[in-house]
Amino acid sequence: MQENELHKNLITENLRWRCIGPSRGGRVVAVAGDPVNQQVFYFGAAAGGIWKTEDAGVYWENVSDGFLNSSAVGALTVAHSDPNVIYAGMGESTIRIDVSYGDGVYRSTDAGTSWNHLGLPETRQISEIRIHPQNPDLVYVAAFGHAFGPNKERGIFRSKDGGKNWEHILFRSDKAGAIDLSMDPNNPRILIASFWEAHRNFWSLQSGGPGSSIYRSMDGGDSWEEITNNRGLPKGTLGKIGVSLSPAQSGRVWAIIEAEDAGLYRSDDYGESWIRTSKNRDLIHRPWYYCHVFSDPKHADTVYLTNLQMWKSSDGGSSFREITTPHGDNHDLWIDPENPDRMIEGNDGGACVSFNGGKSWSSIYNQCTAQFYRMDLDTQFPYRVYATQQDNTSISVPSASEHGAIPFGEYTFPGTGESGFIAVKPDDPDIVYIGAVGSSPGGHGALQHYNHRTRQLRLINIWPEEHYGWADRDLKYRFSWTFPISFSPHDSNTVYACGNHVFASRDEGMSWEALSPDLTRADDSKLDVSGGLTVDSSGAETYGTISTFAESSHQPGKFWAGTDDGLVHLSTDGGKHWENVTPKDLPEWAYIYCIETSTHDPDVLYLSATRYKLDDYRPYLYKSVDGGKNWKNICGNYPENEISRVIREDPKNPGLLFVGSETGIFFSHNDGANWNRLGGNFPVVPVYDLKIKDDEMVVATHGRSFWILDDLNPIRESSRFKAEDDFHFFPPKSTFRRTLNWSTNLFMGDGKNYSPAFGIPGTSYVSEDKNGEKQTRYLDLGENPPQGVIFHYVLNDPENSKVELQIFDSKGNLIDTFETKQEDKVSGQTENDDEEDQKPALTSSKGLNRFVWNMRYPGPAEKIDKTLEQKRYKALGRGEMGERGGPTAMPGTYQAVLRIENTKQEHHFEILKDPRLETSEEDYQAQFDLWMNIRDQLSETNRLLNQLRRIRREIHVILERPNLQKSKVPDELSSFKDNAEKVIQKLEVLENELVQTKNETPSDRLRFPVMLRDRIEGLISVVAVAEAAPPQQAHEVFQHLKGLLAEKTSSMQQLLSVDLLTLKELAQKANIQFFEE
Repeated sequence: MQENELHKNLITENLRWRCIGPSRGGRVVAVAGDPVNQQVFYFGAAAGGIWKTEDAGVYWENVSDGFLNSSAVGALTVAHSDPNVIYAGMGESTIRIDVSYGDGVYRSTDAGTSWNHLGLPETRQISEIRIHPQNPDLVYVAAFGHAFGPNKERGIFRSKDGGKNWEHILFRSDKAGAIDLSMDPNNPRILIASFWEAHRNFWSLQSGGPGSSIYRSMDGGDSWEEITNNRGLPKGTLGKIGVSLSPAQSGRVWAIIEAEDAGLYRSDDYGESWIRTSKNRDLIHRPWYYCHVFSDPKHADTVYLTNLQMWKSSDGGSSFREITTPHGDNHDLWIDPENPDRMIEGNDGGACVSFNGGKSWSSIYNQCTAQFYRMDLDTQFPYRVYATQQDNTSISVPSASEHGAIPFGEYTFPGTGESGFIAVKPDDPDIVYIGAVGSSPGGHGALQHYNHRTRQLRLINIWPEEHYGWADRDLKYRFSWTFPISFSPHDSNTVYACGNHVFASRDEGMSWEALSPDLTRADDSKLDVSGGLTVDSSGAETYGTISTFAESSHQPGKFWAGTDDGLVHLSTDGGKHWENVTPKDLPEWAYIYCIETSTHDPDVLYLSATRYKLDDYRPYLYKSVDGGKNWKNICGNYPENEISRVIREDPKNPGLLFVGSETGIFFSHNDGANWNRLGGNFPVVPVYDLKIKDDEMVVATHGRSFWILDDLNPIRESSRFKAEDDFHFFPPKSTFRRTLNWSTNLFMGDGKNYSPAFGIPGTSYVSEDKNGEKQTRYLDLGENPPQGVIFHYVLNDPENSKVELQIFDSKGNLIDTFETKQEDKVSGQTENDDEEDQKPALTSSKGLNRFVWNMRYPGPAEKIDKTLEQKRYKALGRGEMGERGGPTAMPGTYQAVLRIENTKQEHHFEILKDPRLETSEEDYQAQFDLWMNIRDQLSETNRLLNQLRRIRREIHVILERPNLQKSKVPDELSSFKDNAEKVIQKLEVLENELVQTKNETPSDRLRFPVMLRDRIEGLISVVAVAEAAPPQQAHEVFQHLKGLLAEKTSSMQQLLSVDLLTLKELAQKANIQFFEE
């Protein structure tokens, strides 16, 4: 236990992840606005936490990381009387196939800066929260409850003390939960609540039943009256119901009701009697997914409904017109109670803000809340990450960009798959296969083939026949929402796809061969249509299918197939024969999520399964050492209520396992005996897929886009760090040299940086982390990998310990030394030093520390002494800076030595050449040599400048002495004074030949001629701009400038040996104490 805690506390807590995007939003079912500050809005992502904008949706930032223990936000409300108070209800009540559950209610009292948990964890899915308009501590929660089974913690809850204590004030049944709640702002004692009897499992969603009902309270929830059977409301079985009390007309209530007589209903007497104003099905398509109604706060006859489209009526609900939104599938709407034109809307593509009543909206392409299913990586450099995004299309995002950050323009869109697996051809990354059930024409089991070269999409469904509305039992083949697609590890021309059978194609989908019989249970009772009261045949609930498939990387034709109804089969002869090898202690009807074959041993494989849609949240993790014939449970100390999805084994370390769960990633060093959570800045979010690429882990989240851990070595090596060790230095991974575009961060300023590179849109800004280290926050960009070699080290007791890192080349020559910041240490830098000139310091936090060496040799040995510069004022801008500093280290082997006091640890590491380039070793050497020569000439230039400026300053100090300030001075003093002024004049002429002394700010270079130092430094950009040998003309210019510098050095020597010597002699005659140069 001690070792596990050590891993958790000292290593995983400080892991540094990066989100690469995409900045393309996912589903949002909870939105809210600040009633006072017109620019402030909030949204709760379906599985991505709470987000806030302070500029009306131009940019969004997550404000809940580090506070929430679940990720799905079902309800979000800002207190009208105190906008600093916000309540969040966790777990969305839009219970579609990928619904995530929550853990109760959270509250913020500082406008989202921090959050506190208020309890109600077993409510699981919260549909609405209402706050008394004058009392932010009086709050009501509508809880739907468990989506996958009965439970008692559902209905209406009330707190009178800001969530410290809760009363369960309305309960219908353990199968029906509160799905909506409305409060009359004119009389907040009046409440209308609707209940929905519904549940979901792996094979169906059932909406409707005797528990679906409407209740009314006239006394703030102390008592309730059922009004479901009041005059005018539909009879028979009811389903989902949305309700809204009108702020503009007391007594008016709207209800959108799923029923045989479905439609929009209105009451003008608080629900005593009703009329149906519209029965148009466009208002209530897929009611289990939508069914929301919103009253206009100022106009009683204006009402909004959110469905596939968003609808508005201005005549009391009789007729409607569409309000177009940036994305289909609309859910929540908040309307400013004082200004109905100001609103925020949540849909399946994100959240958007309007100030003109929905005529135009802010962007949804600035939210990194994408919900991914399955993922693949290609073999390009940098590699690209592919996945299918729920409620959107398949997408490909690069893992790195030449522009310093990853902009939207570098995404590609291979196909339109929202739901399925995705597979990139191993030897041709232009070819991609995409599962696209729900987001493609072509019939059942939509399977797409996309060619990036031709931008041609082909439909290659195994059986391309339309089957909407059909029961699963009547289909020729059954393909699930997320059906497996993969390439053979032995033949890239063979691709597999799985329905209830395993299929193979060897001609890019032009024909398919069945390699198996039906490998599922094919239980007829679970193969009916889904939806309940309203049939919904989108394909999401198609059941009795293969859910995961793997071919052995060691043996061609050895297959394993796992099904969504809990079976595992093995074939060792290419599919001719199959054997049921399901783990004996695996409960029935488990969803087999992942089968992972070991790259280390042909007989070892791992299995992950889940039964959470049967209201069983336990993990199911297994290992087999005999090809699947026998299984061992490896859950160990994995949390009992944390479901298990994807499982992966590290391709370098046998038995190092990673599991994606509902709230993050767990890992085990010992084949599942012990488990720990991977921490750091990785968010609480469902993890649907993860893959290991060399030394990196790539994660497809279902709510926070893609994330990458750039260096797995601290995890791989963490078991070697013992409690008694003072420190441990992890071996650095091999690092590729990558030259960024020269204009990266060209426009970086004190505020937001609106362009990562010249002409590239995207916004970021720099802030300080908890340790005072500067970090860049990316608002609508993906984060690039660190531009250099990553060093990780663990400190057990860093107090008063000096840490030193030295970098050596392959011959043992010292390149550079870095140290921790010492509070009492006087550095050689002054407060006037440019930030860019300051050497980065090592961090010394307890636990894991990270340092990135930018692979650069030190800059000029002699730096400009800023204290000697004569500036009339401090420049406001920094100007457009070119390349500075020493050369980039060449590809090769290097050594790093980490020292703490008298103890050291060392590792060799590699800097690798960009594999896309044909640059030779000689080319790199030529670049390095010229760059180094330029650096040394800069150092000489700086030395000359510092020298002449010191001399000038000393002469000025002498001339300012009182005896030289008199109007009449003796002849010997007068002669000294005249000669001194001549020397100063010559020094200033020489100074201006080295640097442009007329420049007042960096941008003045356009007003005055560039002088020698800037001409030398400017040549670095020509040499450094690419991973290539410098052109011949660069050498010629260098020789030219070197010659000019030699002339200036000679002039300085002349001045020292003649003019300054003469001045010293005059000083001696005048009895003036002179300085020593």
